[in-house]
Amino acid sequence: MEFLGYKRSDGSVGVRNHVLILPSCACASETCRVVASQVRGTKNVIINVGCSDVAANTELTQRVLTGFALNANVYGVIIIGLGCETVGHRQLADKIRALTDKPVVSFGIQEEGGTVGTAALAVRAARQMVAEASQMQRTKCPVSDLFVAIECGGSDATSGIASNPAVGNMADRLVDLGATTMMSETVEFIGAEHVLARRGATPEIHDQIIRICEDYEKHLALAGQDCRTGQPTPGNKAGGLSTIEEKSLGCIHKGGTRPVVEVLAEAARSTKKGALIMDTPGYDISSVTSMIAGGATVVVFTTGRGTPTGHALAPVIKVTANPITAKRMKDNMDIDVSGILEGEETINEAGERILEDVVEVASGKMTKAEALGFSDIAVDHVCRFI
Repeated sequence: MEFLGYKRSDGSVGVRNHVLILPSCACASETCRVVASQVRGTKNVIINVGCSDVAANTELTQRVLTGFALNANVYGVIIIGLGCETVGHRQLADKIRALTDKPVVSFGIQEEGGTVGTAALAVRAARQMVAEASQMQRTKCPVSDLFVAIECGGSDATSGIASNPAVGNMADRLVDLGATTMMSETVEFIGAEHVLARRGATPEIHDQIIRICEDYEKHLALAGQDCRTGQPTPGNKAGGLSTIEEKSLGCIHKGGTRPVVEVLAEAARSTKKGALIMDTPGYDISSVTSMIAGGATVVVFTTGRGTPTGHALAPVIKVTANPITAKRMKDNMDIDVSGILEGEETINEAGERILEDVVEVASGKMTKAEALGFSDIAVDHVCRFI
């Protein structure tokens, strides 16, 4: 099985060929938006971090921003900073250049006299970079070059019994073909972590899966909080999920059954191929943000109640098994597997169909979130701002 992708010099393969307009801090986000609005072929992201923060949060922000730049869906990067943020645009650019040979340029708003002057310079640079990017052609690549993030949000009773198992079937197919899959949301392992840990390829990975769940609960306890006050969410409960254990048992289905070969810190870059786990919060937008920073180039997102979310850098394929959601939110849903509940389709057949759609999207087919121009970004915080 093959798809048409963009081969990068580091051996990775992108499914899109964006020029990224990247803010180094929240104060530069709107200027980045102005630049991207004037240059077709560019993508910008809006962030709410990058300044006045503690060291651990700064480190996580830098992993996310650097990871976005390194993502195989990105051809080159235009960085815009303010000038007084924690990590300036030049520092961020140097950090990215040390890890890749992609074209990278940067500008500072305070240095250039404001948004208008900075935008003029950045637009000129972006147009040149887009012209260079446009010369790249899609080529045939084996499915083993795919890196697919697997996510769920707005879950209901149909998620755990139909859409998640179908996506899990797809995930197993990908891993068997040599590709990479990644599942996240640590809080949504809790109550089922012992089941998930059995998939650890080694005793060490088994213990890591247990430990990240324990650490998450301890972290919340130090702040006087309990994850069970927010999980399941009100929407989950309205959709028929009554306990965190019930939700978690359904959630882990979407990752398939193959051995987990690596457990990664939030937004960390993967070092292995196969089935991976990333330690993230249970907030789907920040989890997708972190997995794309970790290198994922396609996202498969299951939802029972429905969600419109998308991402600037990677296509997000929305899968639902709720027939009401499939009809009510047809403008947002890409794949309807409600036939599983009706006995009209097996989980195996649905998994094969989802894989076929992943290959089509990887080859250039737009998802509904892409067609709508959606871009949801959320960078997690280890602790509060100073």
